[in-house]
Amino acid sequence: MSFRPAGPADLETLLPLMASFYDEDRHPWIEDAARRSLLKLLGEPALGRAYVIEGEGILGEGRILGYLVVCFGFSLEFHGRDAFVDELYVVPEARGRGLGREALRVAEACCVEADARALHLEVGLENDKARRLYLSWGFEERPHALMSKRLGRT
Repeated sequence: MSFRPAGPADLETLLPLMASFYDEDRHPWIEDAARRSLLKLLGEPALGRAYVIEGEGILGEGRILGYLVVCFGFSLEFHGRDAFVDELYVVPEARGRGLGREALRVAEACCVEADARALHLEVGLENDKARRLYLSWGFEERPHALMSKRLGRT
């Protein structure tokens, strides 16, 4: 498997994977908004990084197995730049093969390179397998609830 940095040329490769992820996680899928947002991220490295996960011997050479997105922010609590694993998706038939662990390794290396002081992620409370993975990787559950409010247009 390999994780290669994604660029604007990967837009059409990533959009169907995003649609599958959003469907599986029950997020609203608005293709035009997703296209605009992803293209902005892919074109502006200061916002974050995206990676395409490709198979090398897993389900066939060169097969796209998923994607990873890390977005940057800033936190006084964590004393500087922080980052968020905004999206991590592995196609169902490639799960259970260590791609999630490798994605976390890539995300952490990306953050170290970008001088981020903390890495955050969000996981569904019912997703026990993912929660166990994240806990084993050193993530801690915090006594706070992530709350969101959409602003502006989609």
